[in-house]
Amino acid sequence: MKKRQNLIGAMFLGIAISTLVTPVLAAGTTDLAHLHAGQPSRTPIGWQQFCVDNPNDCRTPRSSATVMRLDDRSWSELLSVNLTFNKAIEPVTDQDQFGVIENWDYARTGKGDCEDYVLEKRRELVKRGWPLSALLITVVIDKEGGGHAVLTVVTDRGEFVLDNQTDKVLPWSKSGLTFIRRQSPENQNVWQDLGRFLGRPDVVTAAIKGAR
Repeated sequence: MKKRQNLIGAMFLGIAISTLVTPVLAAGTTDLAHLHAGQPSRTPIGWQQFCVDNPNDCRTPRSSATVMRLDDRSWSELLSVNLTFNKAIEPVTDQDQFGVIENWDYARTGKGDCEDYVLEKRRELVKRGWPLSALLITVVIDKEGGGHAVLTVVTDRGEFVLDNQTDKVLPWSKSGLTFIRRQSPENQNVWQDLGRFLGRPDVVTAAIKGAR
């Protein structure tokens, strides 16, 4: 019940704030530069485990890859969804919550780490009609040098980052993150190297990422 109340309250807050900052989109703050994926990369262990637990959510749609058209409505949705789940989910590591280093899943307990925020935001945007090919789970190095996960949103006005470390929705090039790899827009079960840290060991993303 408490989780539902938190979520409802955050959604109303998100709607109010997104209404106020929507004009930012029209102010030319978008960035048309795109990330360029390279060779296929290893699939994160956490994603493999998530797919075992949630097979229906790992099916690849038959429709071709598309980007999302960004307008005032879709921009407001991005802001609202990012803020809603940033406020509704209590940050906690998988180690503290489940006793394991990695446990990718939805925030069923109302708590979670970075991947849980990403999965919830991704699911909510899909419910609102966004194509999976535009919602790419991405492994990054954060500003403090730690492993982290964010949702990269591919639009016709650039690629934006939904991050539980900030309530701002920023172009990827202005996020301050180092991009390592992400899902392919053609197949969410295929991951691609983003060319920043070739040969780097697998990045553990389960460190707590709750500061905003």
